[in-house]
Amino acid sequence: MTNHSTHLPHKLSSRSLRILRTTLGVMTLVILTFPFMRAQGNAETGSGLLLVVNQGEATLGIVDPQAAKQIATIAEGGVTGHEVAVSSDGKTAYVPIYGDSSVGEAGTDGRDMVVIDIASRKVVGHVDFGHGVRPHCVVMNPNDGLLYVTTELDKTVTIIDPKTLQVVGVIPTGQEQSHLLVISRDGRFGYTANVSAGTVSVLDIPGRKLVAVIPVSTKVQRISISIDDKSVFTADQAKPQLAVIDTITNKVKTRIPIADPGYGTASTLDGRWLLVCVPDASQVSVVDLKTLRVVRTIAVPKVPHEIVISPDDKTAYVSCIRTKKVAAINLSDWSVKSLIEAGESVDGMAWAARTQ
Repeated sequence: MTNHSTHLPHKLSSRSLRILRTTLGVMTLVILTFPFMRAQGNAETGSGLLLVVNQGEATLGIVDPQAAKQIATIAEGGVTGHEVAVSSDGKTAYVPIYGDSSVGEAGTDGRDMVVIDIASRKVVGHVDFGHGVRPHCVVMNPNDGLLYVTTELDKTVTIIDPKTLQVVGVIPTGQEQSHLLVISRDGRFGYTANVSAGTVSVLDIPGRKLVAVIPVSTKVQRISISIDDKSVFTADQAKPQLAVIDTITNKVKTRIPIADPGYGTASTLDGRWLLVCVPDASQVSVVDLKTLRVVRTIAVPKVPHEIVISPDDKTAYVSCIRTKKVAAINLSDWSVKSLIEAGESVDGMAWAARTQ
């Protein structure tokens, strides 16, 4: 007869039980919170990229906002881009190749727009406008998924299907030097700043027609729209003031005095403030949109040109074209939290949302 020995486990002491329970508790907590910690980390480090057009280098720069550093540049292959737009998924950038001069000056007449894959950092396509048109400002309209490009020499805005990279329509502006464009958030109307004409053209986007031409000054620059689509802002170049256009009446309803002639503008996403580049003063003025008065100024590097507000409404990025710098302004206390080294003659900017 074979004897089978049965080995019973030793009884755990109360101290051992406490250690075991603590260990199991910590392991459970790590397992449960790891996915959240990983997602939170992705949100913090992968919220987006700032794209900057380095005019003097004919490159598109990619800036990591968290690191406050330009991490790559992509040669455009043409002379030279001024502005940039990004696809809704954050994967593709579009840069019109304007030419080798500034608006209204003698020089080459661009006829191309380059398409850049942001992940691979390569030019992956082109849009040929067929002849020299000085394409300048490109806007992605999320309402219809089409690109709208100012084509100055034709006095039009040209419509591009980003899927086919083909021209699918044009909208006349009726004015010289339709340099900048903004589209209302509902996608119904577009507004162009017509530099030497000193006017703003109002465009019916779905109808693809000119609605009105609004006299502003002898010369204007840049254009933006309020968050509620009720006001359009453009900078008078003859006097130190901003024109505020009522989008219901399509008339200038008031003017906001500033220290020197302004340039690029942008509203904070909460609709409370309007930030204004003042190039000659090397500052950004902050306008209270309730009172339409300048309430503070912020010193930045020389010749601020354009402003982009981050999607979380915490930071304003200001391109300073004479210093290779982008100033990052903290919107909670109005301090310049960093100066990002970009490229020569950094100008147009756009935000590219990161996707997984």
